[in-house]
Parts: sequence; C-alpha cells; structure tokens
Amino acid sequence: MTPTPEAACHELLLRLADRLPDELLWRLRDWLAAGGRPALAATLPRELLRNRIGLGDDEMELLGACAGAWGASPRLLDSILPLVGTPAIPAFDAAADSPVDAAALAVLAVVRDHPGVTRLQQTWRAGPQGRQRIVTVRGGDQPWVLTATVQRILRSYGDRTPCVEVLPPHGEPSPYHRAAIIGSTTLWRAPAPEQASV
Repeated sequence: MTPTPEAACHELLLRLADRLPDELLWRLRDWLAAGGRPALAATLPRELLRNRIGLGDDEMELLGACAGAWGASPRLLDSILPLVGTPAIPAFDAAADSPVDAAALAVLAVVRDHPGVTRLQQTWRAGPQGRQRIVTVRGGDQPWVLTATVQRILRSYGDRTPCVEVLPPHGEPSPYHRAAIIGSTTLWRAPAPEQASV
C-alpha cells in the first residue's frame, strides 16, 4: 500500500532523527502536523543539502512521495546526496538519577488516551549540548499529529528541542531507535487485550 504524503514525511523524519539538528527536526515535525506542506517542500530538501545529509534509495522515495508531491523542485530533489556508510549511533541512558518528572507525567496523560498507542518510553541521549530527553511512543493513529502534540507539551516544560519518536506498532525500528529503546525506561504499556476486557 502506498503511504500518504503525510505518512511518508513522518517516516522520513523518523529516519532523520539525530542526522538533522534537533532544533530543525522538531520544527519540521510541527509543520507536518499543522499542514505546512509548502514550507516542508521548500525547506526539507534545502536543509538536507545544507547539512550535507545523504539519503538511501528508500529514503529518496519517501522524500519524493512527500516533498515531491507537495511541489518541491525536481532539480533540488535530484541534488540530494546519496547515503554513504551508516550514521553513527549515539549513547543513550535511562538515567536512574532522573526520576519521572512533571513533563513525563503530562506526556503520559496524553499518550495513554491516544488511539493505537501501545507503549511510552523515555531515555536520555548524550551529546555536545548536554543530555537530551528522547521520548519514544509505539503505535498511534496519525503519528505526525501525536508527535507534534507531545513536542508542544515538552516545550511548555522548557525543552527547547523536543525529541519525540512515534514509531509504527509493528516492524523493525531503525538502529537509532533500537538503541534508544534498549537504553530507555518504560513509562507506560497498554494492557493486553484480555486484561483490558476483564
């Protein structure tokens, strides 16, 4: 089944986690949820070029399915570099010294009532700017809308560059997301269907 342009864009932005700068990635995700197709079509290819980020063949297809469908210049899309090698995976830490705070509880209150969500996890990524909270959500209808909602919650609690990864309920996560999940704390898990019906 061919994904919608929004689903293709969400998938591509997931794959660009930690490849595009956080301050840009959260904004692109917010534009996607807000229906900012022209802004995404104009900005995403240019930022890939400006940051010298290469894409694999499947990622190029996703870019064409969203930015191309929304009117990005074919010449600009053809200028995107090919992916060379594999992106480095940063270190993640569940940070036992970081208890569940008000921001995590606010995210939990929204996520557990969102249709299709099965799990909420949190970890911290080490980086040059210090530790960055990474929130991972499994499942969820219209994941780009849920992403933007959770981002706005985290920004209201002072996170300038919220990193929210809403992953499909099934399938193999990328190496980046797999490492984030392994190094995370589970904040909430949906009850199994037989438990929910009791």
